[in-house]
Amino acid sequence: MPFTPILATLGYVLSPNGREVLLIHRNRRPGDLHLGKYNGLGGKLDAGEDVVACMRREIREEAGLECDELVLRGTISWPGFGKDGEDWFAFIFRIDRWHGTLKTENPEGTLEWVAVERILDLPLWEGDRHFLPLVFEKTSRQFHGVMPYRDGRPLSWMYSARA
Repeated sequence: MPFTPILATLGYVLSPNGREVLLIHRNRRPGDLHLGKYNGLGGKLDAGEDVVACMRREIREEAGLECDELVLRGTISWPGFGKDGEDWFAFIFRIDRWHGTLKTENPEGTLEWVAVERILDLPLWEGDRHFLPLVFEKTSRQFHGVMPYRDGRPLSWMYSARA
């Protein structure tokens, strides 16, 4: 069976001093698969759109910010992650520099600055705890992982990293 995942971006916007990260608290839409969880910003690629253009668009739409410096930290394949078991594949970015007027909320939830060292204390997807430390590493090394899901829970986590 061919692997035909939903392609997406997921971005973590750093504060100007690099100590905080902008997260969305998904607390707005009943029935939201992510309801109650904190997450980075992002979403599905549109047809004809490259991953950087998608990440820029999603940050603009969700937070009102324009990305000046994006760093591709890695990729993750999430077989079985979707509400109905759909496969997802995401390009994970860290946004180190940006400009614009930050929104405080959007239709999915409220936007909050959180200290990077506190991010793992928040209600997150269980699997996020495995890859988030890699996003904030002070290195140019990228990671590329696979995290199969079943019934909303990760089954395993494997990744390789390269400079």
